[in-house]
Amino acid sequence: MRIENLRGLHPPHTLYTPPRMNFIFISPQFPHTYWQFCNRLKQNGVNVLGIADVSYDELEPQLKETLTEYYRVDTLEDYDQVFRAVAFLSYKYGKIDWIESNNEYWLEQDARLRTDFNITTGVQSDRIAFIKEKSEMKKIYIEASIPTARQIQCSKGHDAAEIFADEVGYPLIGKPDVGVGAGGTHKIHDEYELNEFFSTVPDVNNYVIEEFITGDICSYDAIIDSAGNPLFESMTVWPPSIMDIVNKQLDLSYYVAKEIPEPLQVIGRKTVKAFGVKSRFVHLEFFRLNKDKGALGGVGDFVALEVNMRPAGGYTPDMINYAHSTDVYKIWADMVAYDKSHLATALNHNTHNALSRAWADEYYCVFASRRDIYNYVHTHEEILERYGADLVQCERMPAIFHAAMGQQMYTVRLKTEEEKNEFIEFVHAKNE
Repeated sequence: MRIENLRGLHPPHTLYTPPRMNFIFISPQFPHTYWQFCNRLKQNGVNVLGIADVSYDELEPQLKETLTEYYRVDTLEDYDQVFRAVAFLSYKYGKIDWIESNNEYWLEQDARLRTDFNITTGVQSDRIAFIKEKSEMKKIYIEASIPTARQIQCSKGHDAAEIFADEVGYPLIGKPDVGVGAGGTHKIHDEYELNEFFSTVPDVNNYVIEEFITGDICSYDAIIDSAGNPLFESMTVWPPSIMDIVNKQLDLSYYVAKEIPEPLQVIGRKTVKAFGVKSRFVHLEFFRLNKDKGALGGVGDFVALEVNMRPAGGYTPDMINYAHSTDVYKIWADMVAYDKSHLATALNHNTHNALSRAWADEYYCVFASRRDIYNYVHTHEEILERYGADLVQCERMPAIFHAAMGQQMYTVRLKTEEEKNEFIEFVHAKNE
């Protein structure tokens, strides 16, 4: 373990007055675009302190310029090392006001650190189960009368699962009670597969089984202030089955919509209140039904899937910026520093509804990726030639994203739904 100090931020022989707020950002180098969260904090006069387990030399140059100090631990998995890092930074810089990673994997550790250091600006350990465990999320949805798929915990046993299957019908979805994305998810079509699921899945008692819901996955992506009110709202539309994309190695496409429909806005805000969300960037997932589900809802209705108390993964925050001609990194940093955002207020100017989408510079921001295992009709060069003027991102994906997102990504900003659909078809067209 060693401390790596960022030098050269302040000219020599000048008086440096410490900022009024100390913010520890856990793992600020991943994804690599997260340096922008730190940068906007610094712009707001916040003292940004980083903790991670990569060498200082591996940090993005923009991140190095933003951090006042960087403390490297051998591994973020070792809580004692991270605890000592926070203790050192607290001793050197004074009271720590915020600890955050904006990363699903570290949410539980973030909460534990806040609890141990009495930092009250985020979720504490006694509330983390409600945002990490799907079975606990389900209780909040039910209490708040938010439509959600029926579920049973596998710890109740095989017989209880059979009774549940008789009640809701096949197919079913089995997934880890605590998990990120579609990892470990199983689609169960009949009694034989249910028996196989219980006999072959490791740690099956830590799984839940839900009734199968069909439809697009629409996320309510929002930045919430300390009173639980949204400063900014957006909708991202994902494919119906991320599980199939991962398990069957299918091509991926998704997009940030130009507008957020009022029903999603309503159920998103209701979910924020139900979970007591304050001072966070959230990514709340809902099914938009494409089949009637009786008491659960009709075609087009939204049904709760799960809550994620962090920004949408990967490059989605950048896509939100491109879609809405805004800067969610800035809005989030304004929420941290001021509990409001003048940028959000200026953009959300519609007099009837301050948070509706009625701006001139709005687009569909569309992501489409490819896998190296396939032979596509159109070459990389042809994509660049046709969509170069609309292209906002084009790069090889980090290895950690390959299973879910493929190897090569293209992201464009387009005006119409027809253009959106044509782009996806052009990128994904394959030779037989």
